[in-house]
Amino acid sequence: MIQKFVDYLRVERRYSERTIWEYERDLTEFCSFLNVEKSCFEVACASQEDVRLWMVDMLDRGLSPRSVKRKLSALRSFYKFLLRVGLTSVDITRSLATPKADKPLPVFFKESEIAEAESGLAYADDFESVRDGLILEILYQTGMRRAELIGLCDADVVLVQSQLRVFGKRRKERIVPFGGGLKAQIEMYVEYRDGKFPPSSPAEQPFIINNKGVRMTAGVLYRIVRKRMGEVSSLKKHSPHVLRHTFATSMLNAGADINTIKTLMGHASLVATQVYTHTTFSQLQSAYNKAHPRGKKKE
Repeated sequence: MIQKFVDYLRVERRYSERTIWEYERDLTEFCSFLNVEKSCFEVACASQEDVRLWMVDMLDRGLSPRSVKRKLSALRSFYKFLLRVGLTSVDITRSLATPKADKPLPVFFKESEIAEAESGLAYADDFESVRDGLILEILYQTGMRRAELIGLCDADVVLVQSQLRVFGKRRKERIVPFGGGLKAQIEMYVEYRDGKFPPSSPAEQPFIINNKGVRMTAGVLYRIVRKRMGEVSSLKKHSPHVLRHTFATSMLNAGADINTIKTLMGHASLVATQVYTHTTFSQLQSAYNKAHPRGKKKE
């Protein structure tokens, strides 16, 4: 049964191999808890009480509520598949309460850290440094996701209007504006890029390329940001997504409307954007506690 589910994810749903591996691993762990071989799993092997006990066991072993919730999600997807293909008529995961996981507040870089990272690249005279500086600035100034940036083509960059045509999740299109400073950086980058790697098909030219002249991968872009920001920031995380968080936090702190930020970031729901208001409030609360006589904690 589990192998049929894995095949379904790969062939019909076209999930990534990483996601398929995680689903299969979680289901294998559930089978181990039941003392059943994965290849021998049948519907009769498990009950709703077994799932409850599995969750309790994972929490007792120190797994975070977030991890338990994710593993239960894999089991839910498995039983939805079994119902769909008629291999069961009962979903034992239905109506189960999942442990509540506290959502960590998003971390963000200081503006001074971004400026410091970019200053080390500003006066360089080589393609790689010019490109890396542009990557940092474009992520910070637009709040794009990593996949959205590497998916850009030259045709999506409209310099005349200082706009980017961005394709987000499920290929949903949005228009993101940018400032004059970024426009100058883009023009300089394109000059360096085309001088080093003349485009063969300008209409389909990938905007961000690697050191071999082809479209950059997500892994390479991640390593570039981690390297450049890791040199100046004390944060534990130095990912492109932290720059996205920084964009949203900076916009809110400057007084931008939350609905505007939602549109610029390509969020489907306002709930995803509201997490940044909590970050901003925590900053205000910290400043209050430090500055106000009645806000200071007694030693």
